[in-house]
Amino acid sequence: MKKRGVYMGAGVLALVGVLSYSGFVATEYRSAAADDPEKFIPLPTLDTADYNARMLALAHFSTATGTIIYDSAASAAAAAAAASSTTPFPYANASTSVAVSGRPWPVSTAYPEVGAVLPFKRIVAYYGNFYSKGMGVLGEYPEDQLLAMLASTTAKWAAADPTTPVVPAIHYIATVAQAGAGKEGKYILRMPDDQIEHAIDMANKIHGLVFLDVQVALSTLQYELPQLDKYLKIPQVHLAIDPEFSMKYGNPPGHVIGTFDAADINYAAEYLAKLVRENHLPPKILVVHRFTEDMVTNYQKIRPLPEVQVVMDMDGWGSQAKKKNTYMRVIQSEPVQFTGLKLFYKNDIKPPSTGLLTTTEVLNLTPAPIYIQYQ
Repeated sequence: MKKRGVYMGAGVLALVGVLSYSGFVATEYRSAAADDPEKFIPLPTLDTADYNARMLALAHFSTATGTIIYDSAASAAAAAAAASSTTPFPYANASTSVAVSGRPWPVSTAYPEVGAVLPFKRIVAYYGNFYSKGMGVLGEYPEDQLLAMLASTTAKWAAADPTTPVVPAIHYIATVAQAGAGKEGKYILRMPDDQIEHAIDMANKIHGLVFLDVQVALSTLQYELPQLDKYLKIPQVHLAIDPEFSMKYGNPPGHVIGTFDAADINYAAEYLAKLVRENHLPPKILVVHRFTEDMVTNYQKIRPLPEVQVVMDMDGWGSQAKKKNTYMRVIQSEPVQFTGLKLFYKNDIKPPSTGLLTTTEVLNLTPAPIYIQYQ
């Protein structure tokens, strides 16, 4: 069997001759110790056993008892309904990553390439836009205070699940849906370079990740993603897309909830995968926001790739019971790959809510979210 790796000669390279052909001069090099045995240096490989164990843990599957532990009867019922569906799950017959017969979680997909963040780390992100205090926590506080808050929040999640390291992230809305049509008639405002670079600089200070969020409004992913190419080529920069503001039927954003189809999500994944391959990057993460069924259509056709990990993020707000129910209805029962949950510092505490979901309540969801976002 051929090994993955490179062979290196033991000696240094030395000039041994010059060859001439059709007017061009070629220099031949060979090792000064050409007869020394070559050393095999293996390339890094994915720890598939660790990957599988972590995916099973997120699904609360016990290999000892062969059972899945749910946080409620309603959660178990939703999972059972999904498992008995006649609609095939993505990669249901794949002989790659782990799956449990008759269960929707974990979803079996192709293993990611080496360097994948998920499920080896949990991401805790702060969301928003620096120009607006109303769009999320990023616009509400000075940088030093914000980063201190994020450090405290990530420490809380690390303590809640010591088996999963936590990485902080800045989730920045780089393409913002607008009430006015603007010069292009697309109802969007693209953030200037200095604002995006500020988000990247902040993440670098905390050794964190960046997610650039795109609200296409009356534009398209095909048009908007290339605008961010130079940033998406940076290893620690990832992508998020928001179906709520994808106005396929011509409505101005904010009047009706928008939608993406699996074809749109697959386009974004394939776009990122191409950047990964061409620029020799570690796998990218694609976050897709969702809080209604119609925001994402044909979910079973969404295809995660070895170069792109897909997170379906439940970003609806409300009481604890409402958030759990929405998670079960639109995330748990329509499995793709990984899951996320957004917590709203303000909207989630409006009556009848009695406070934000606790770390324990979130981790008890099935599957446990691997991406946590605060707005």
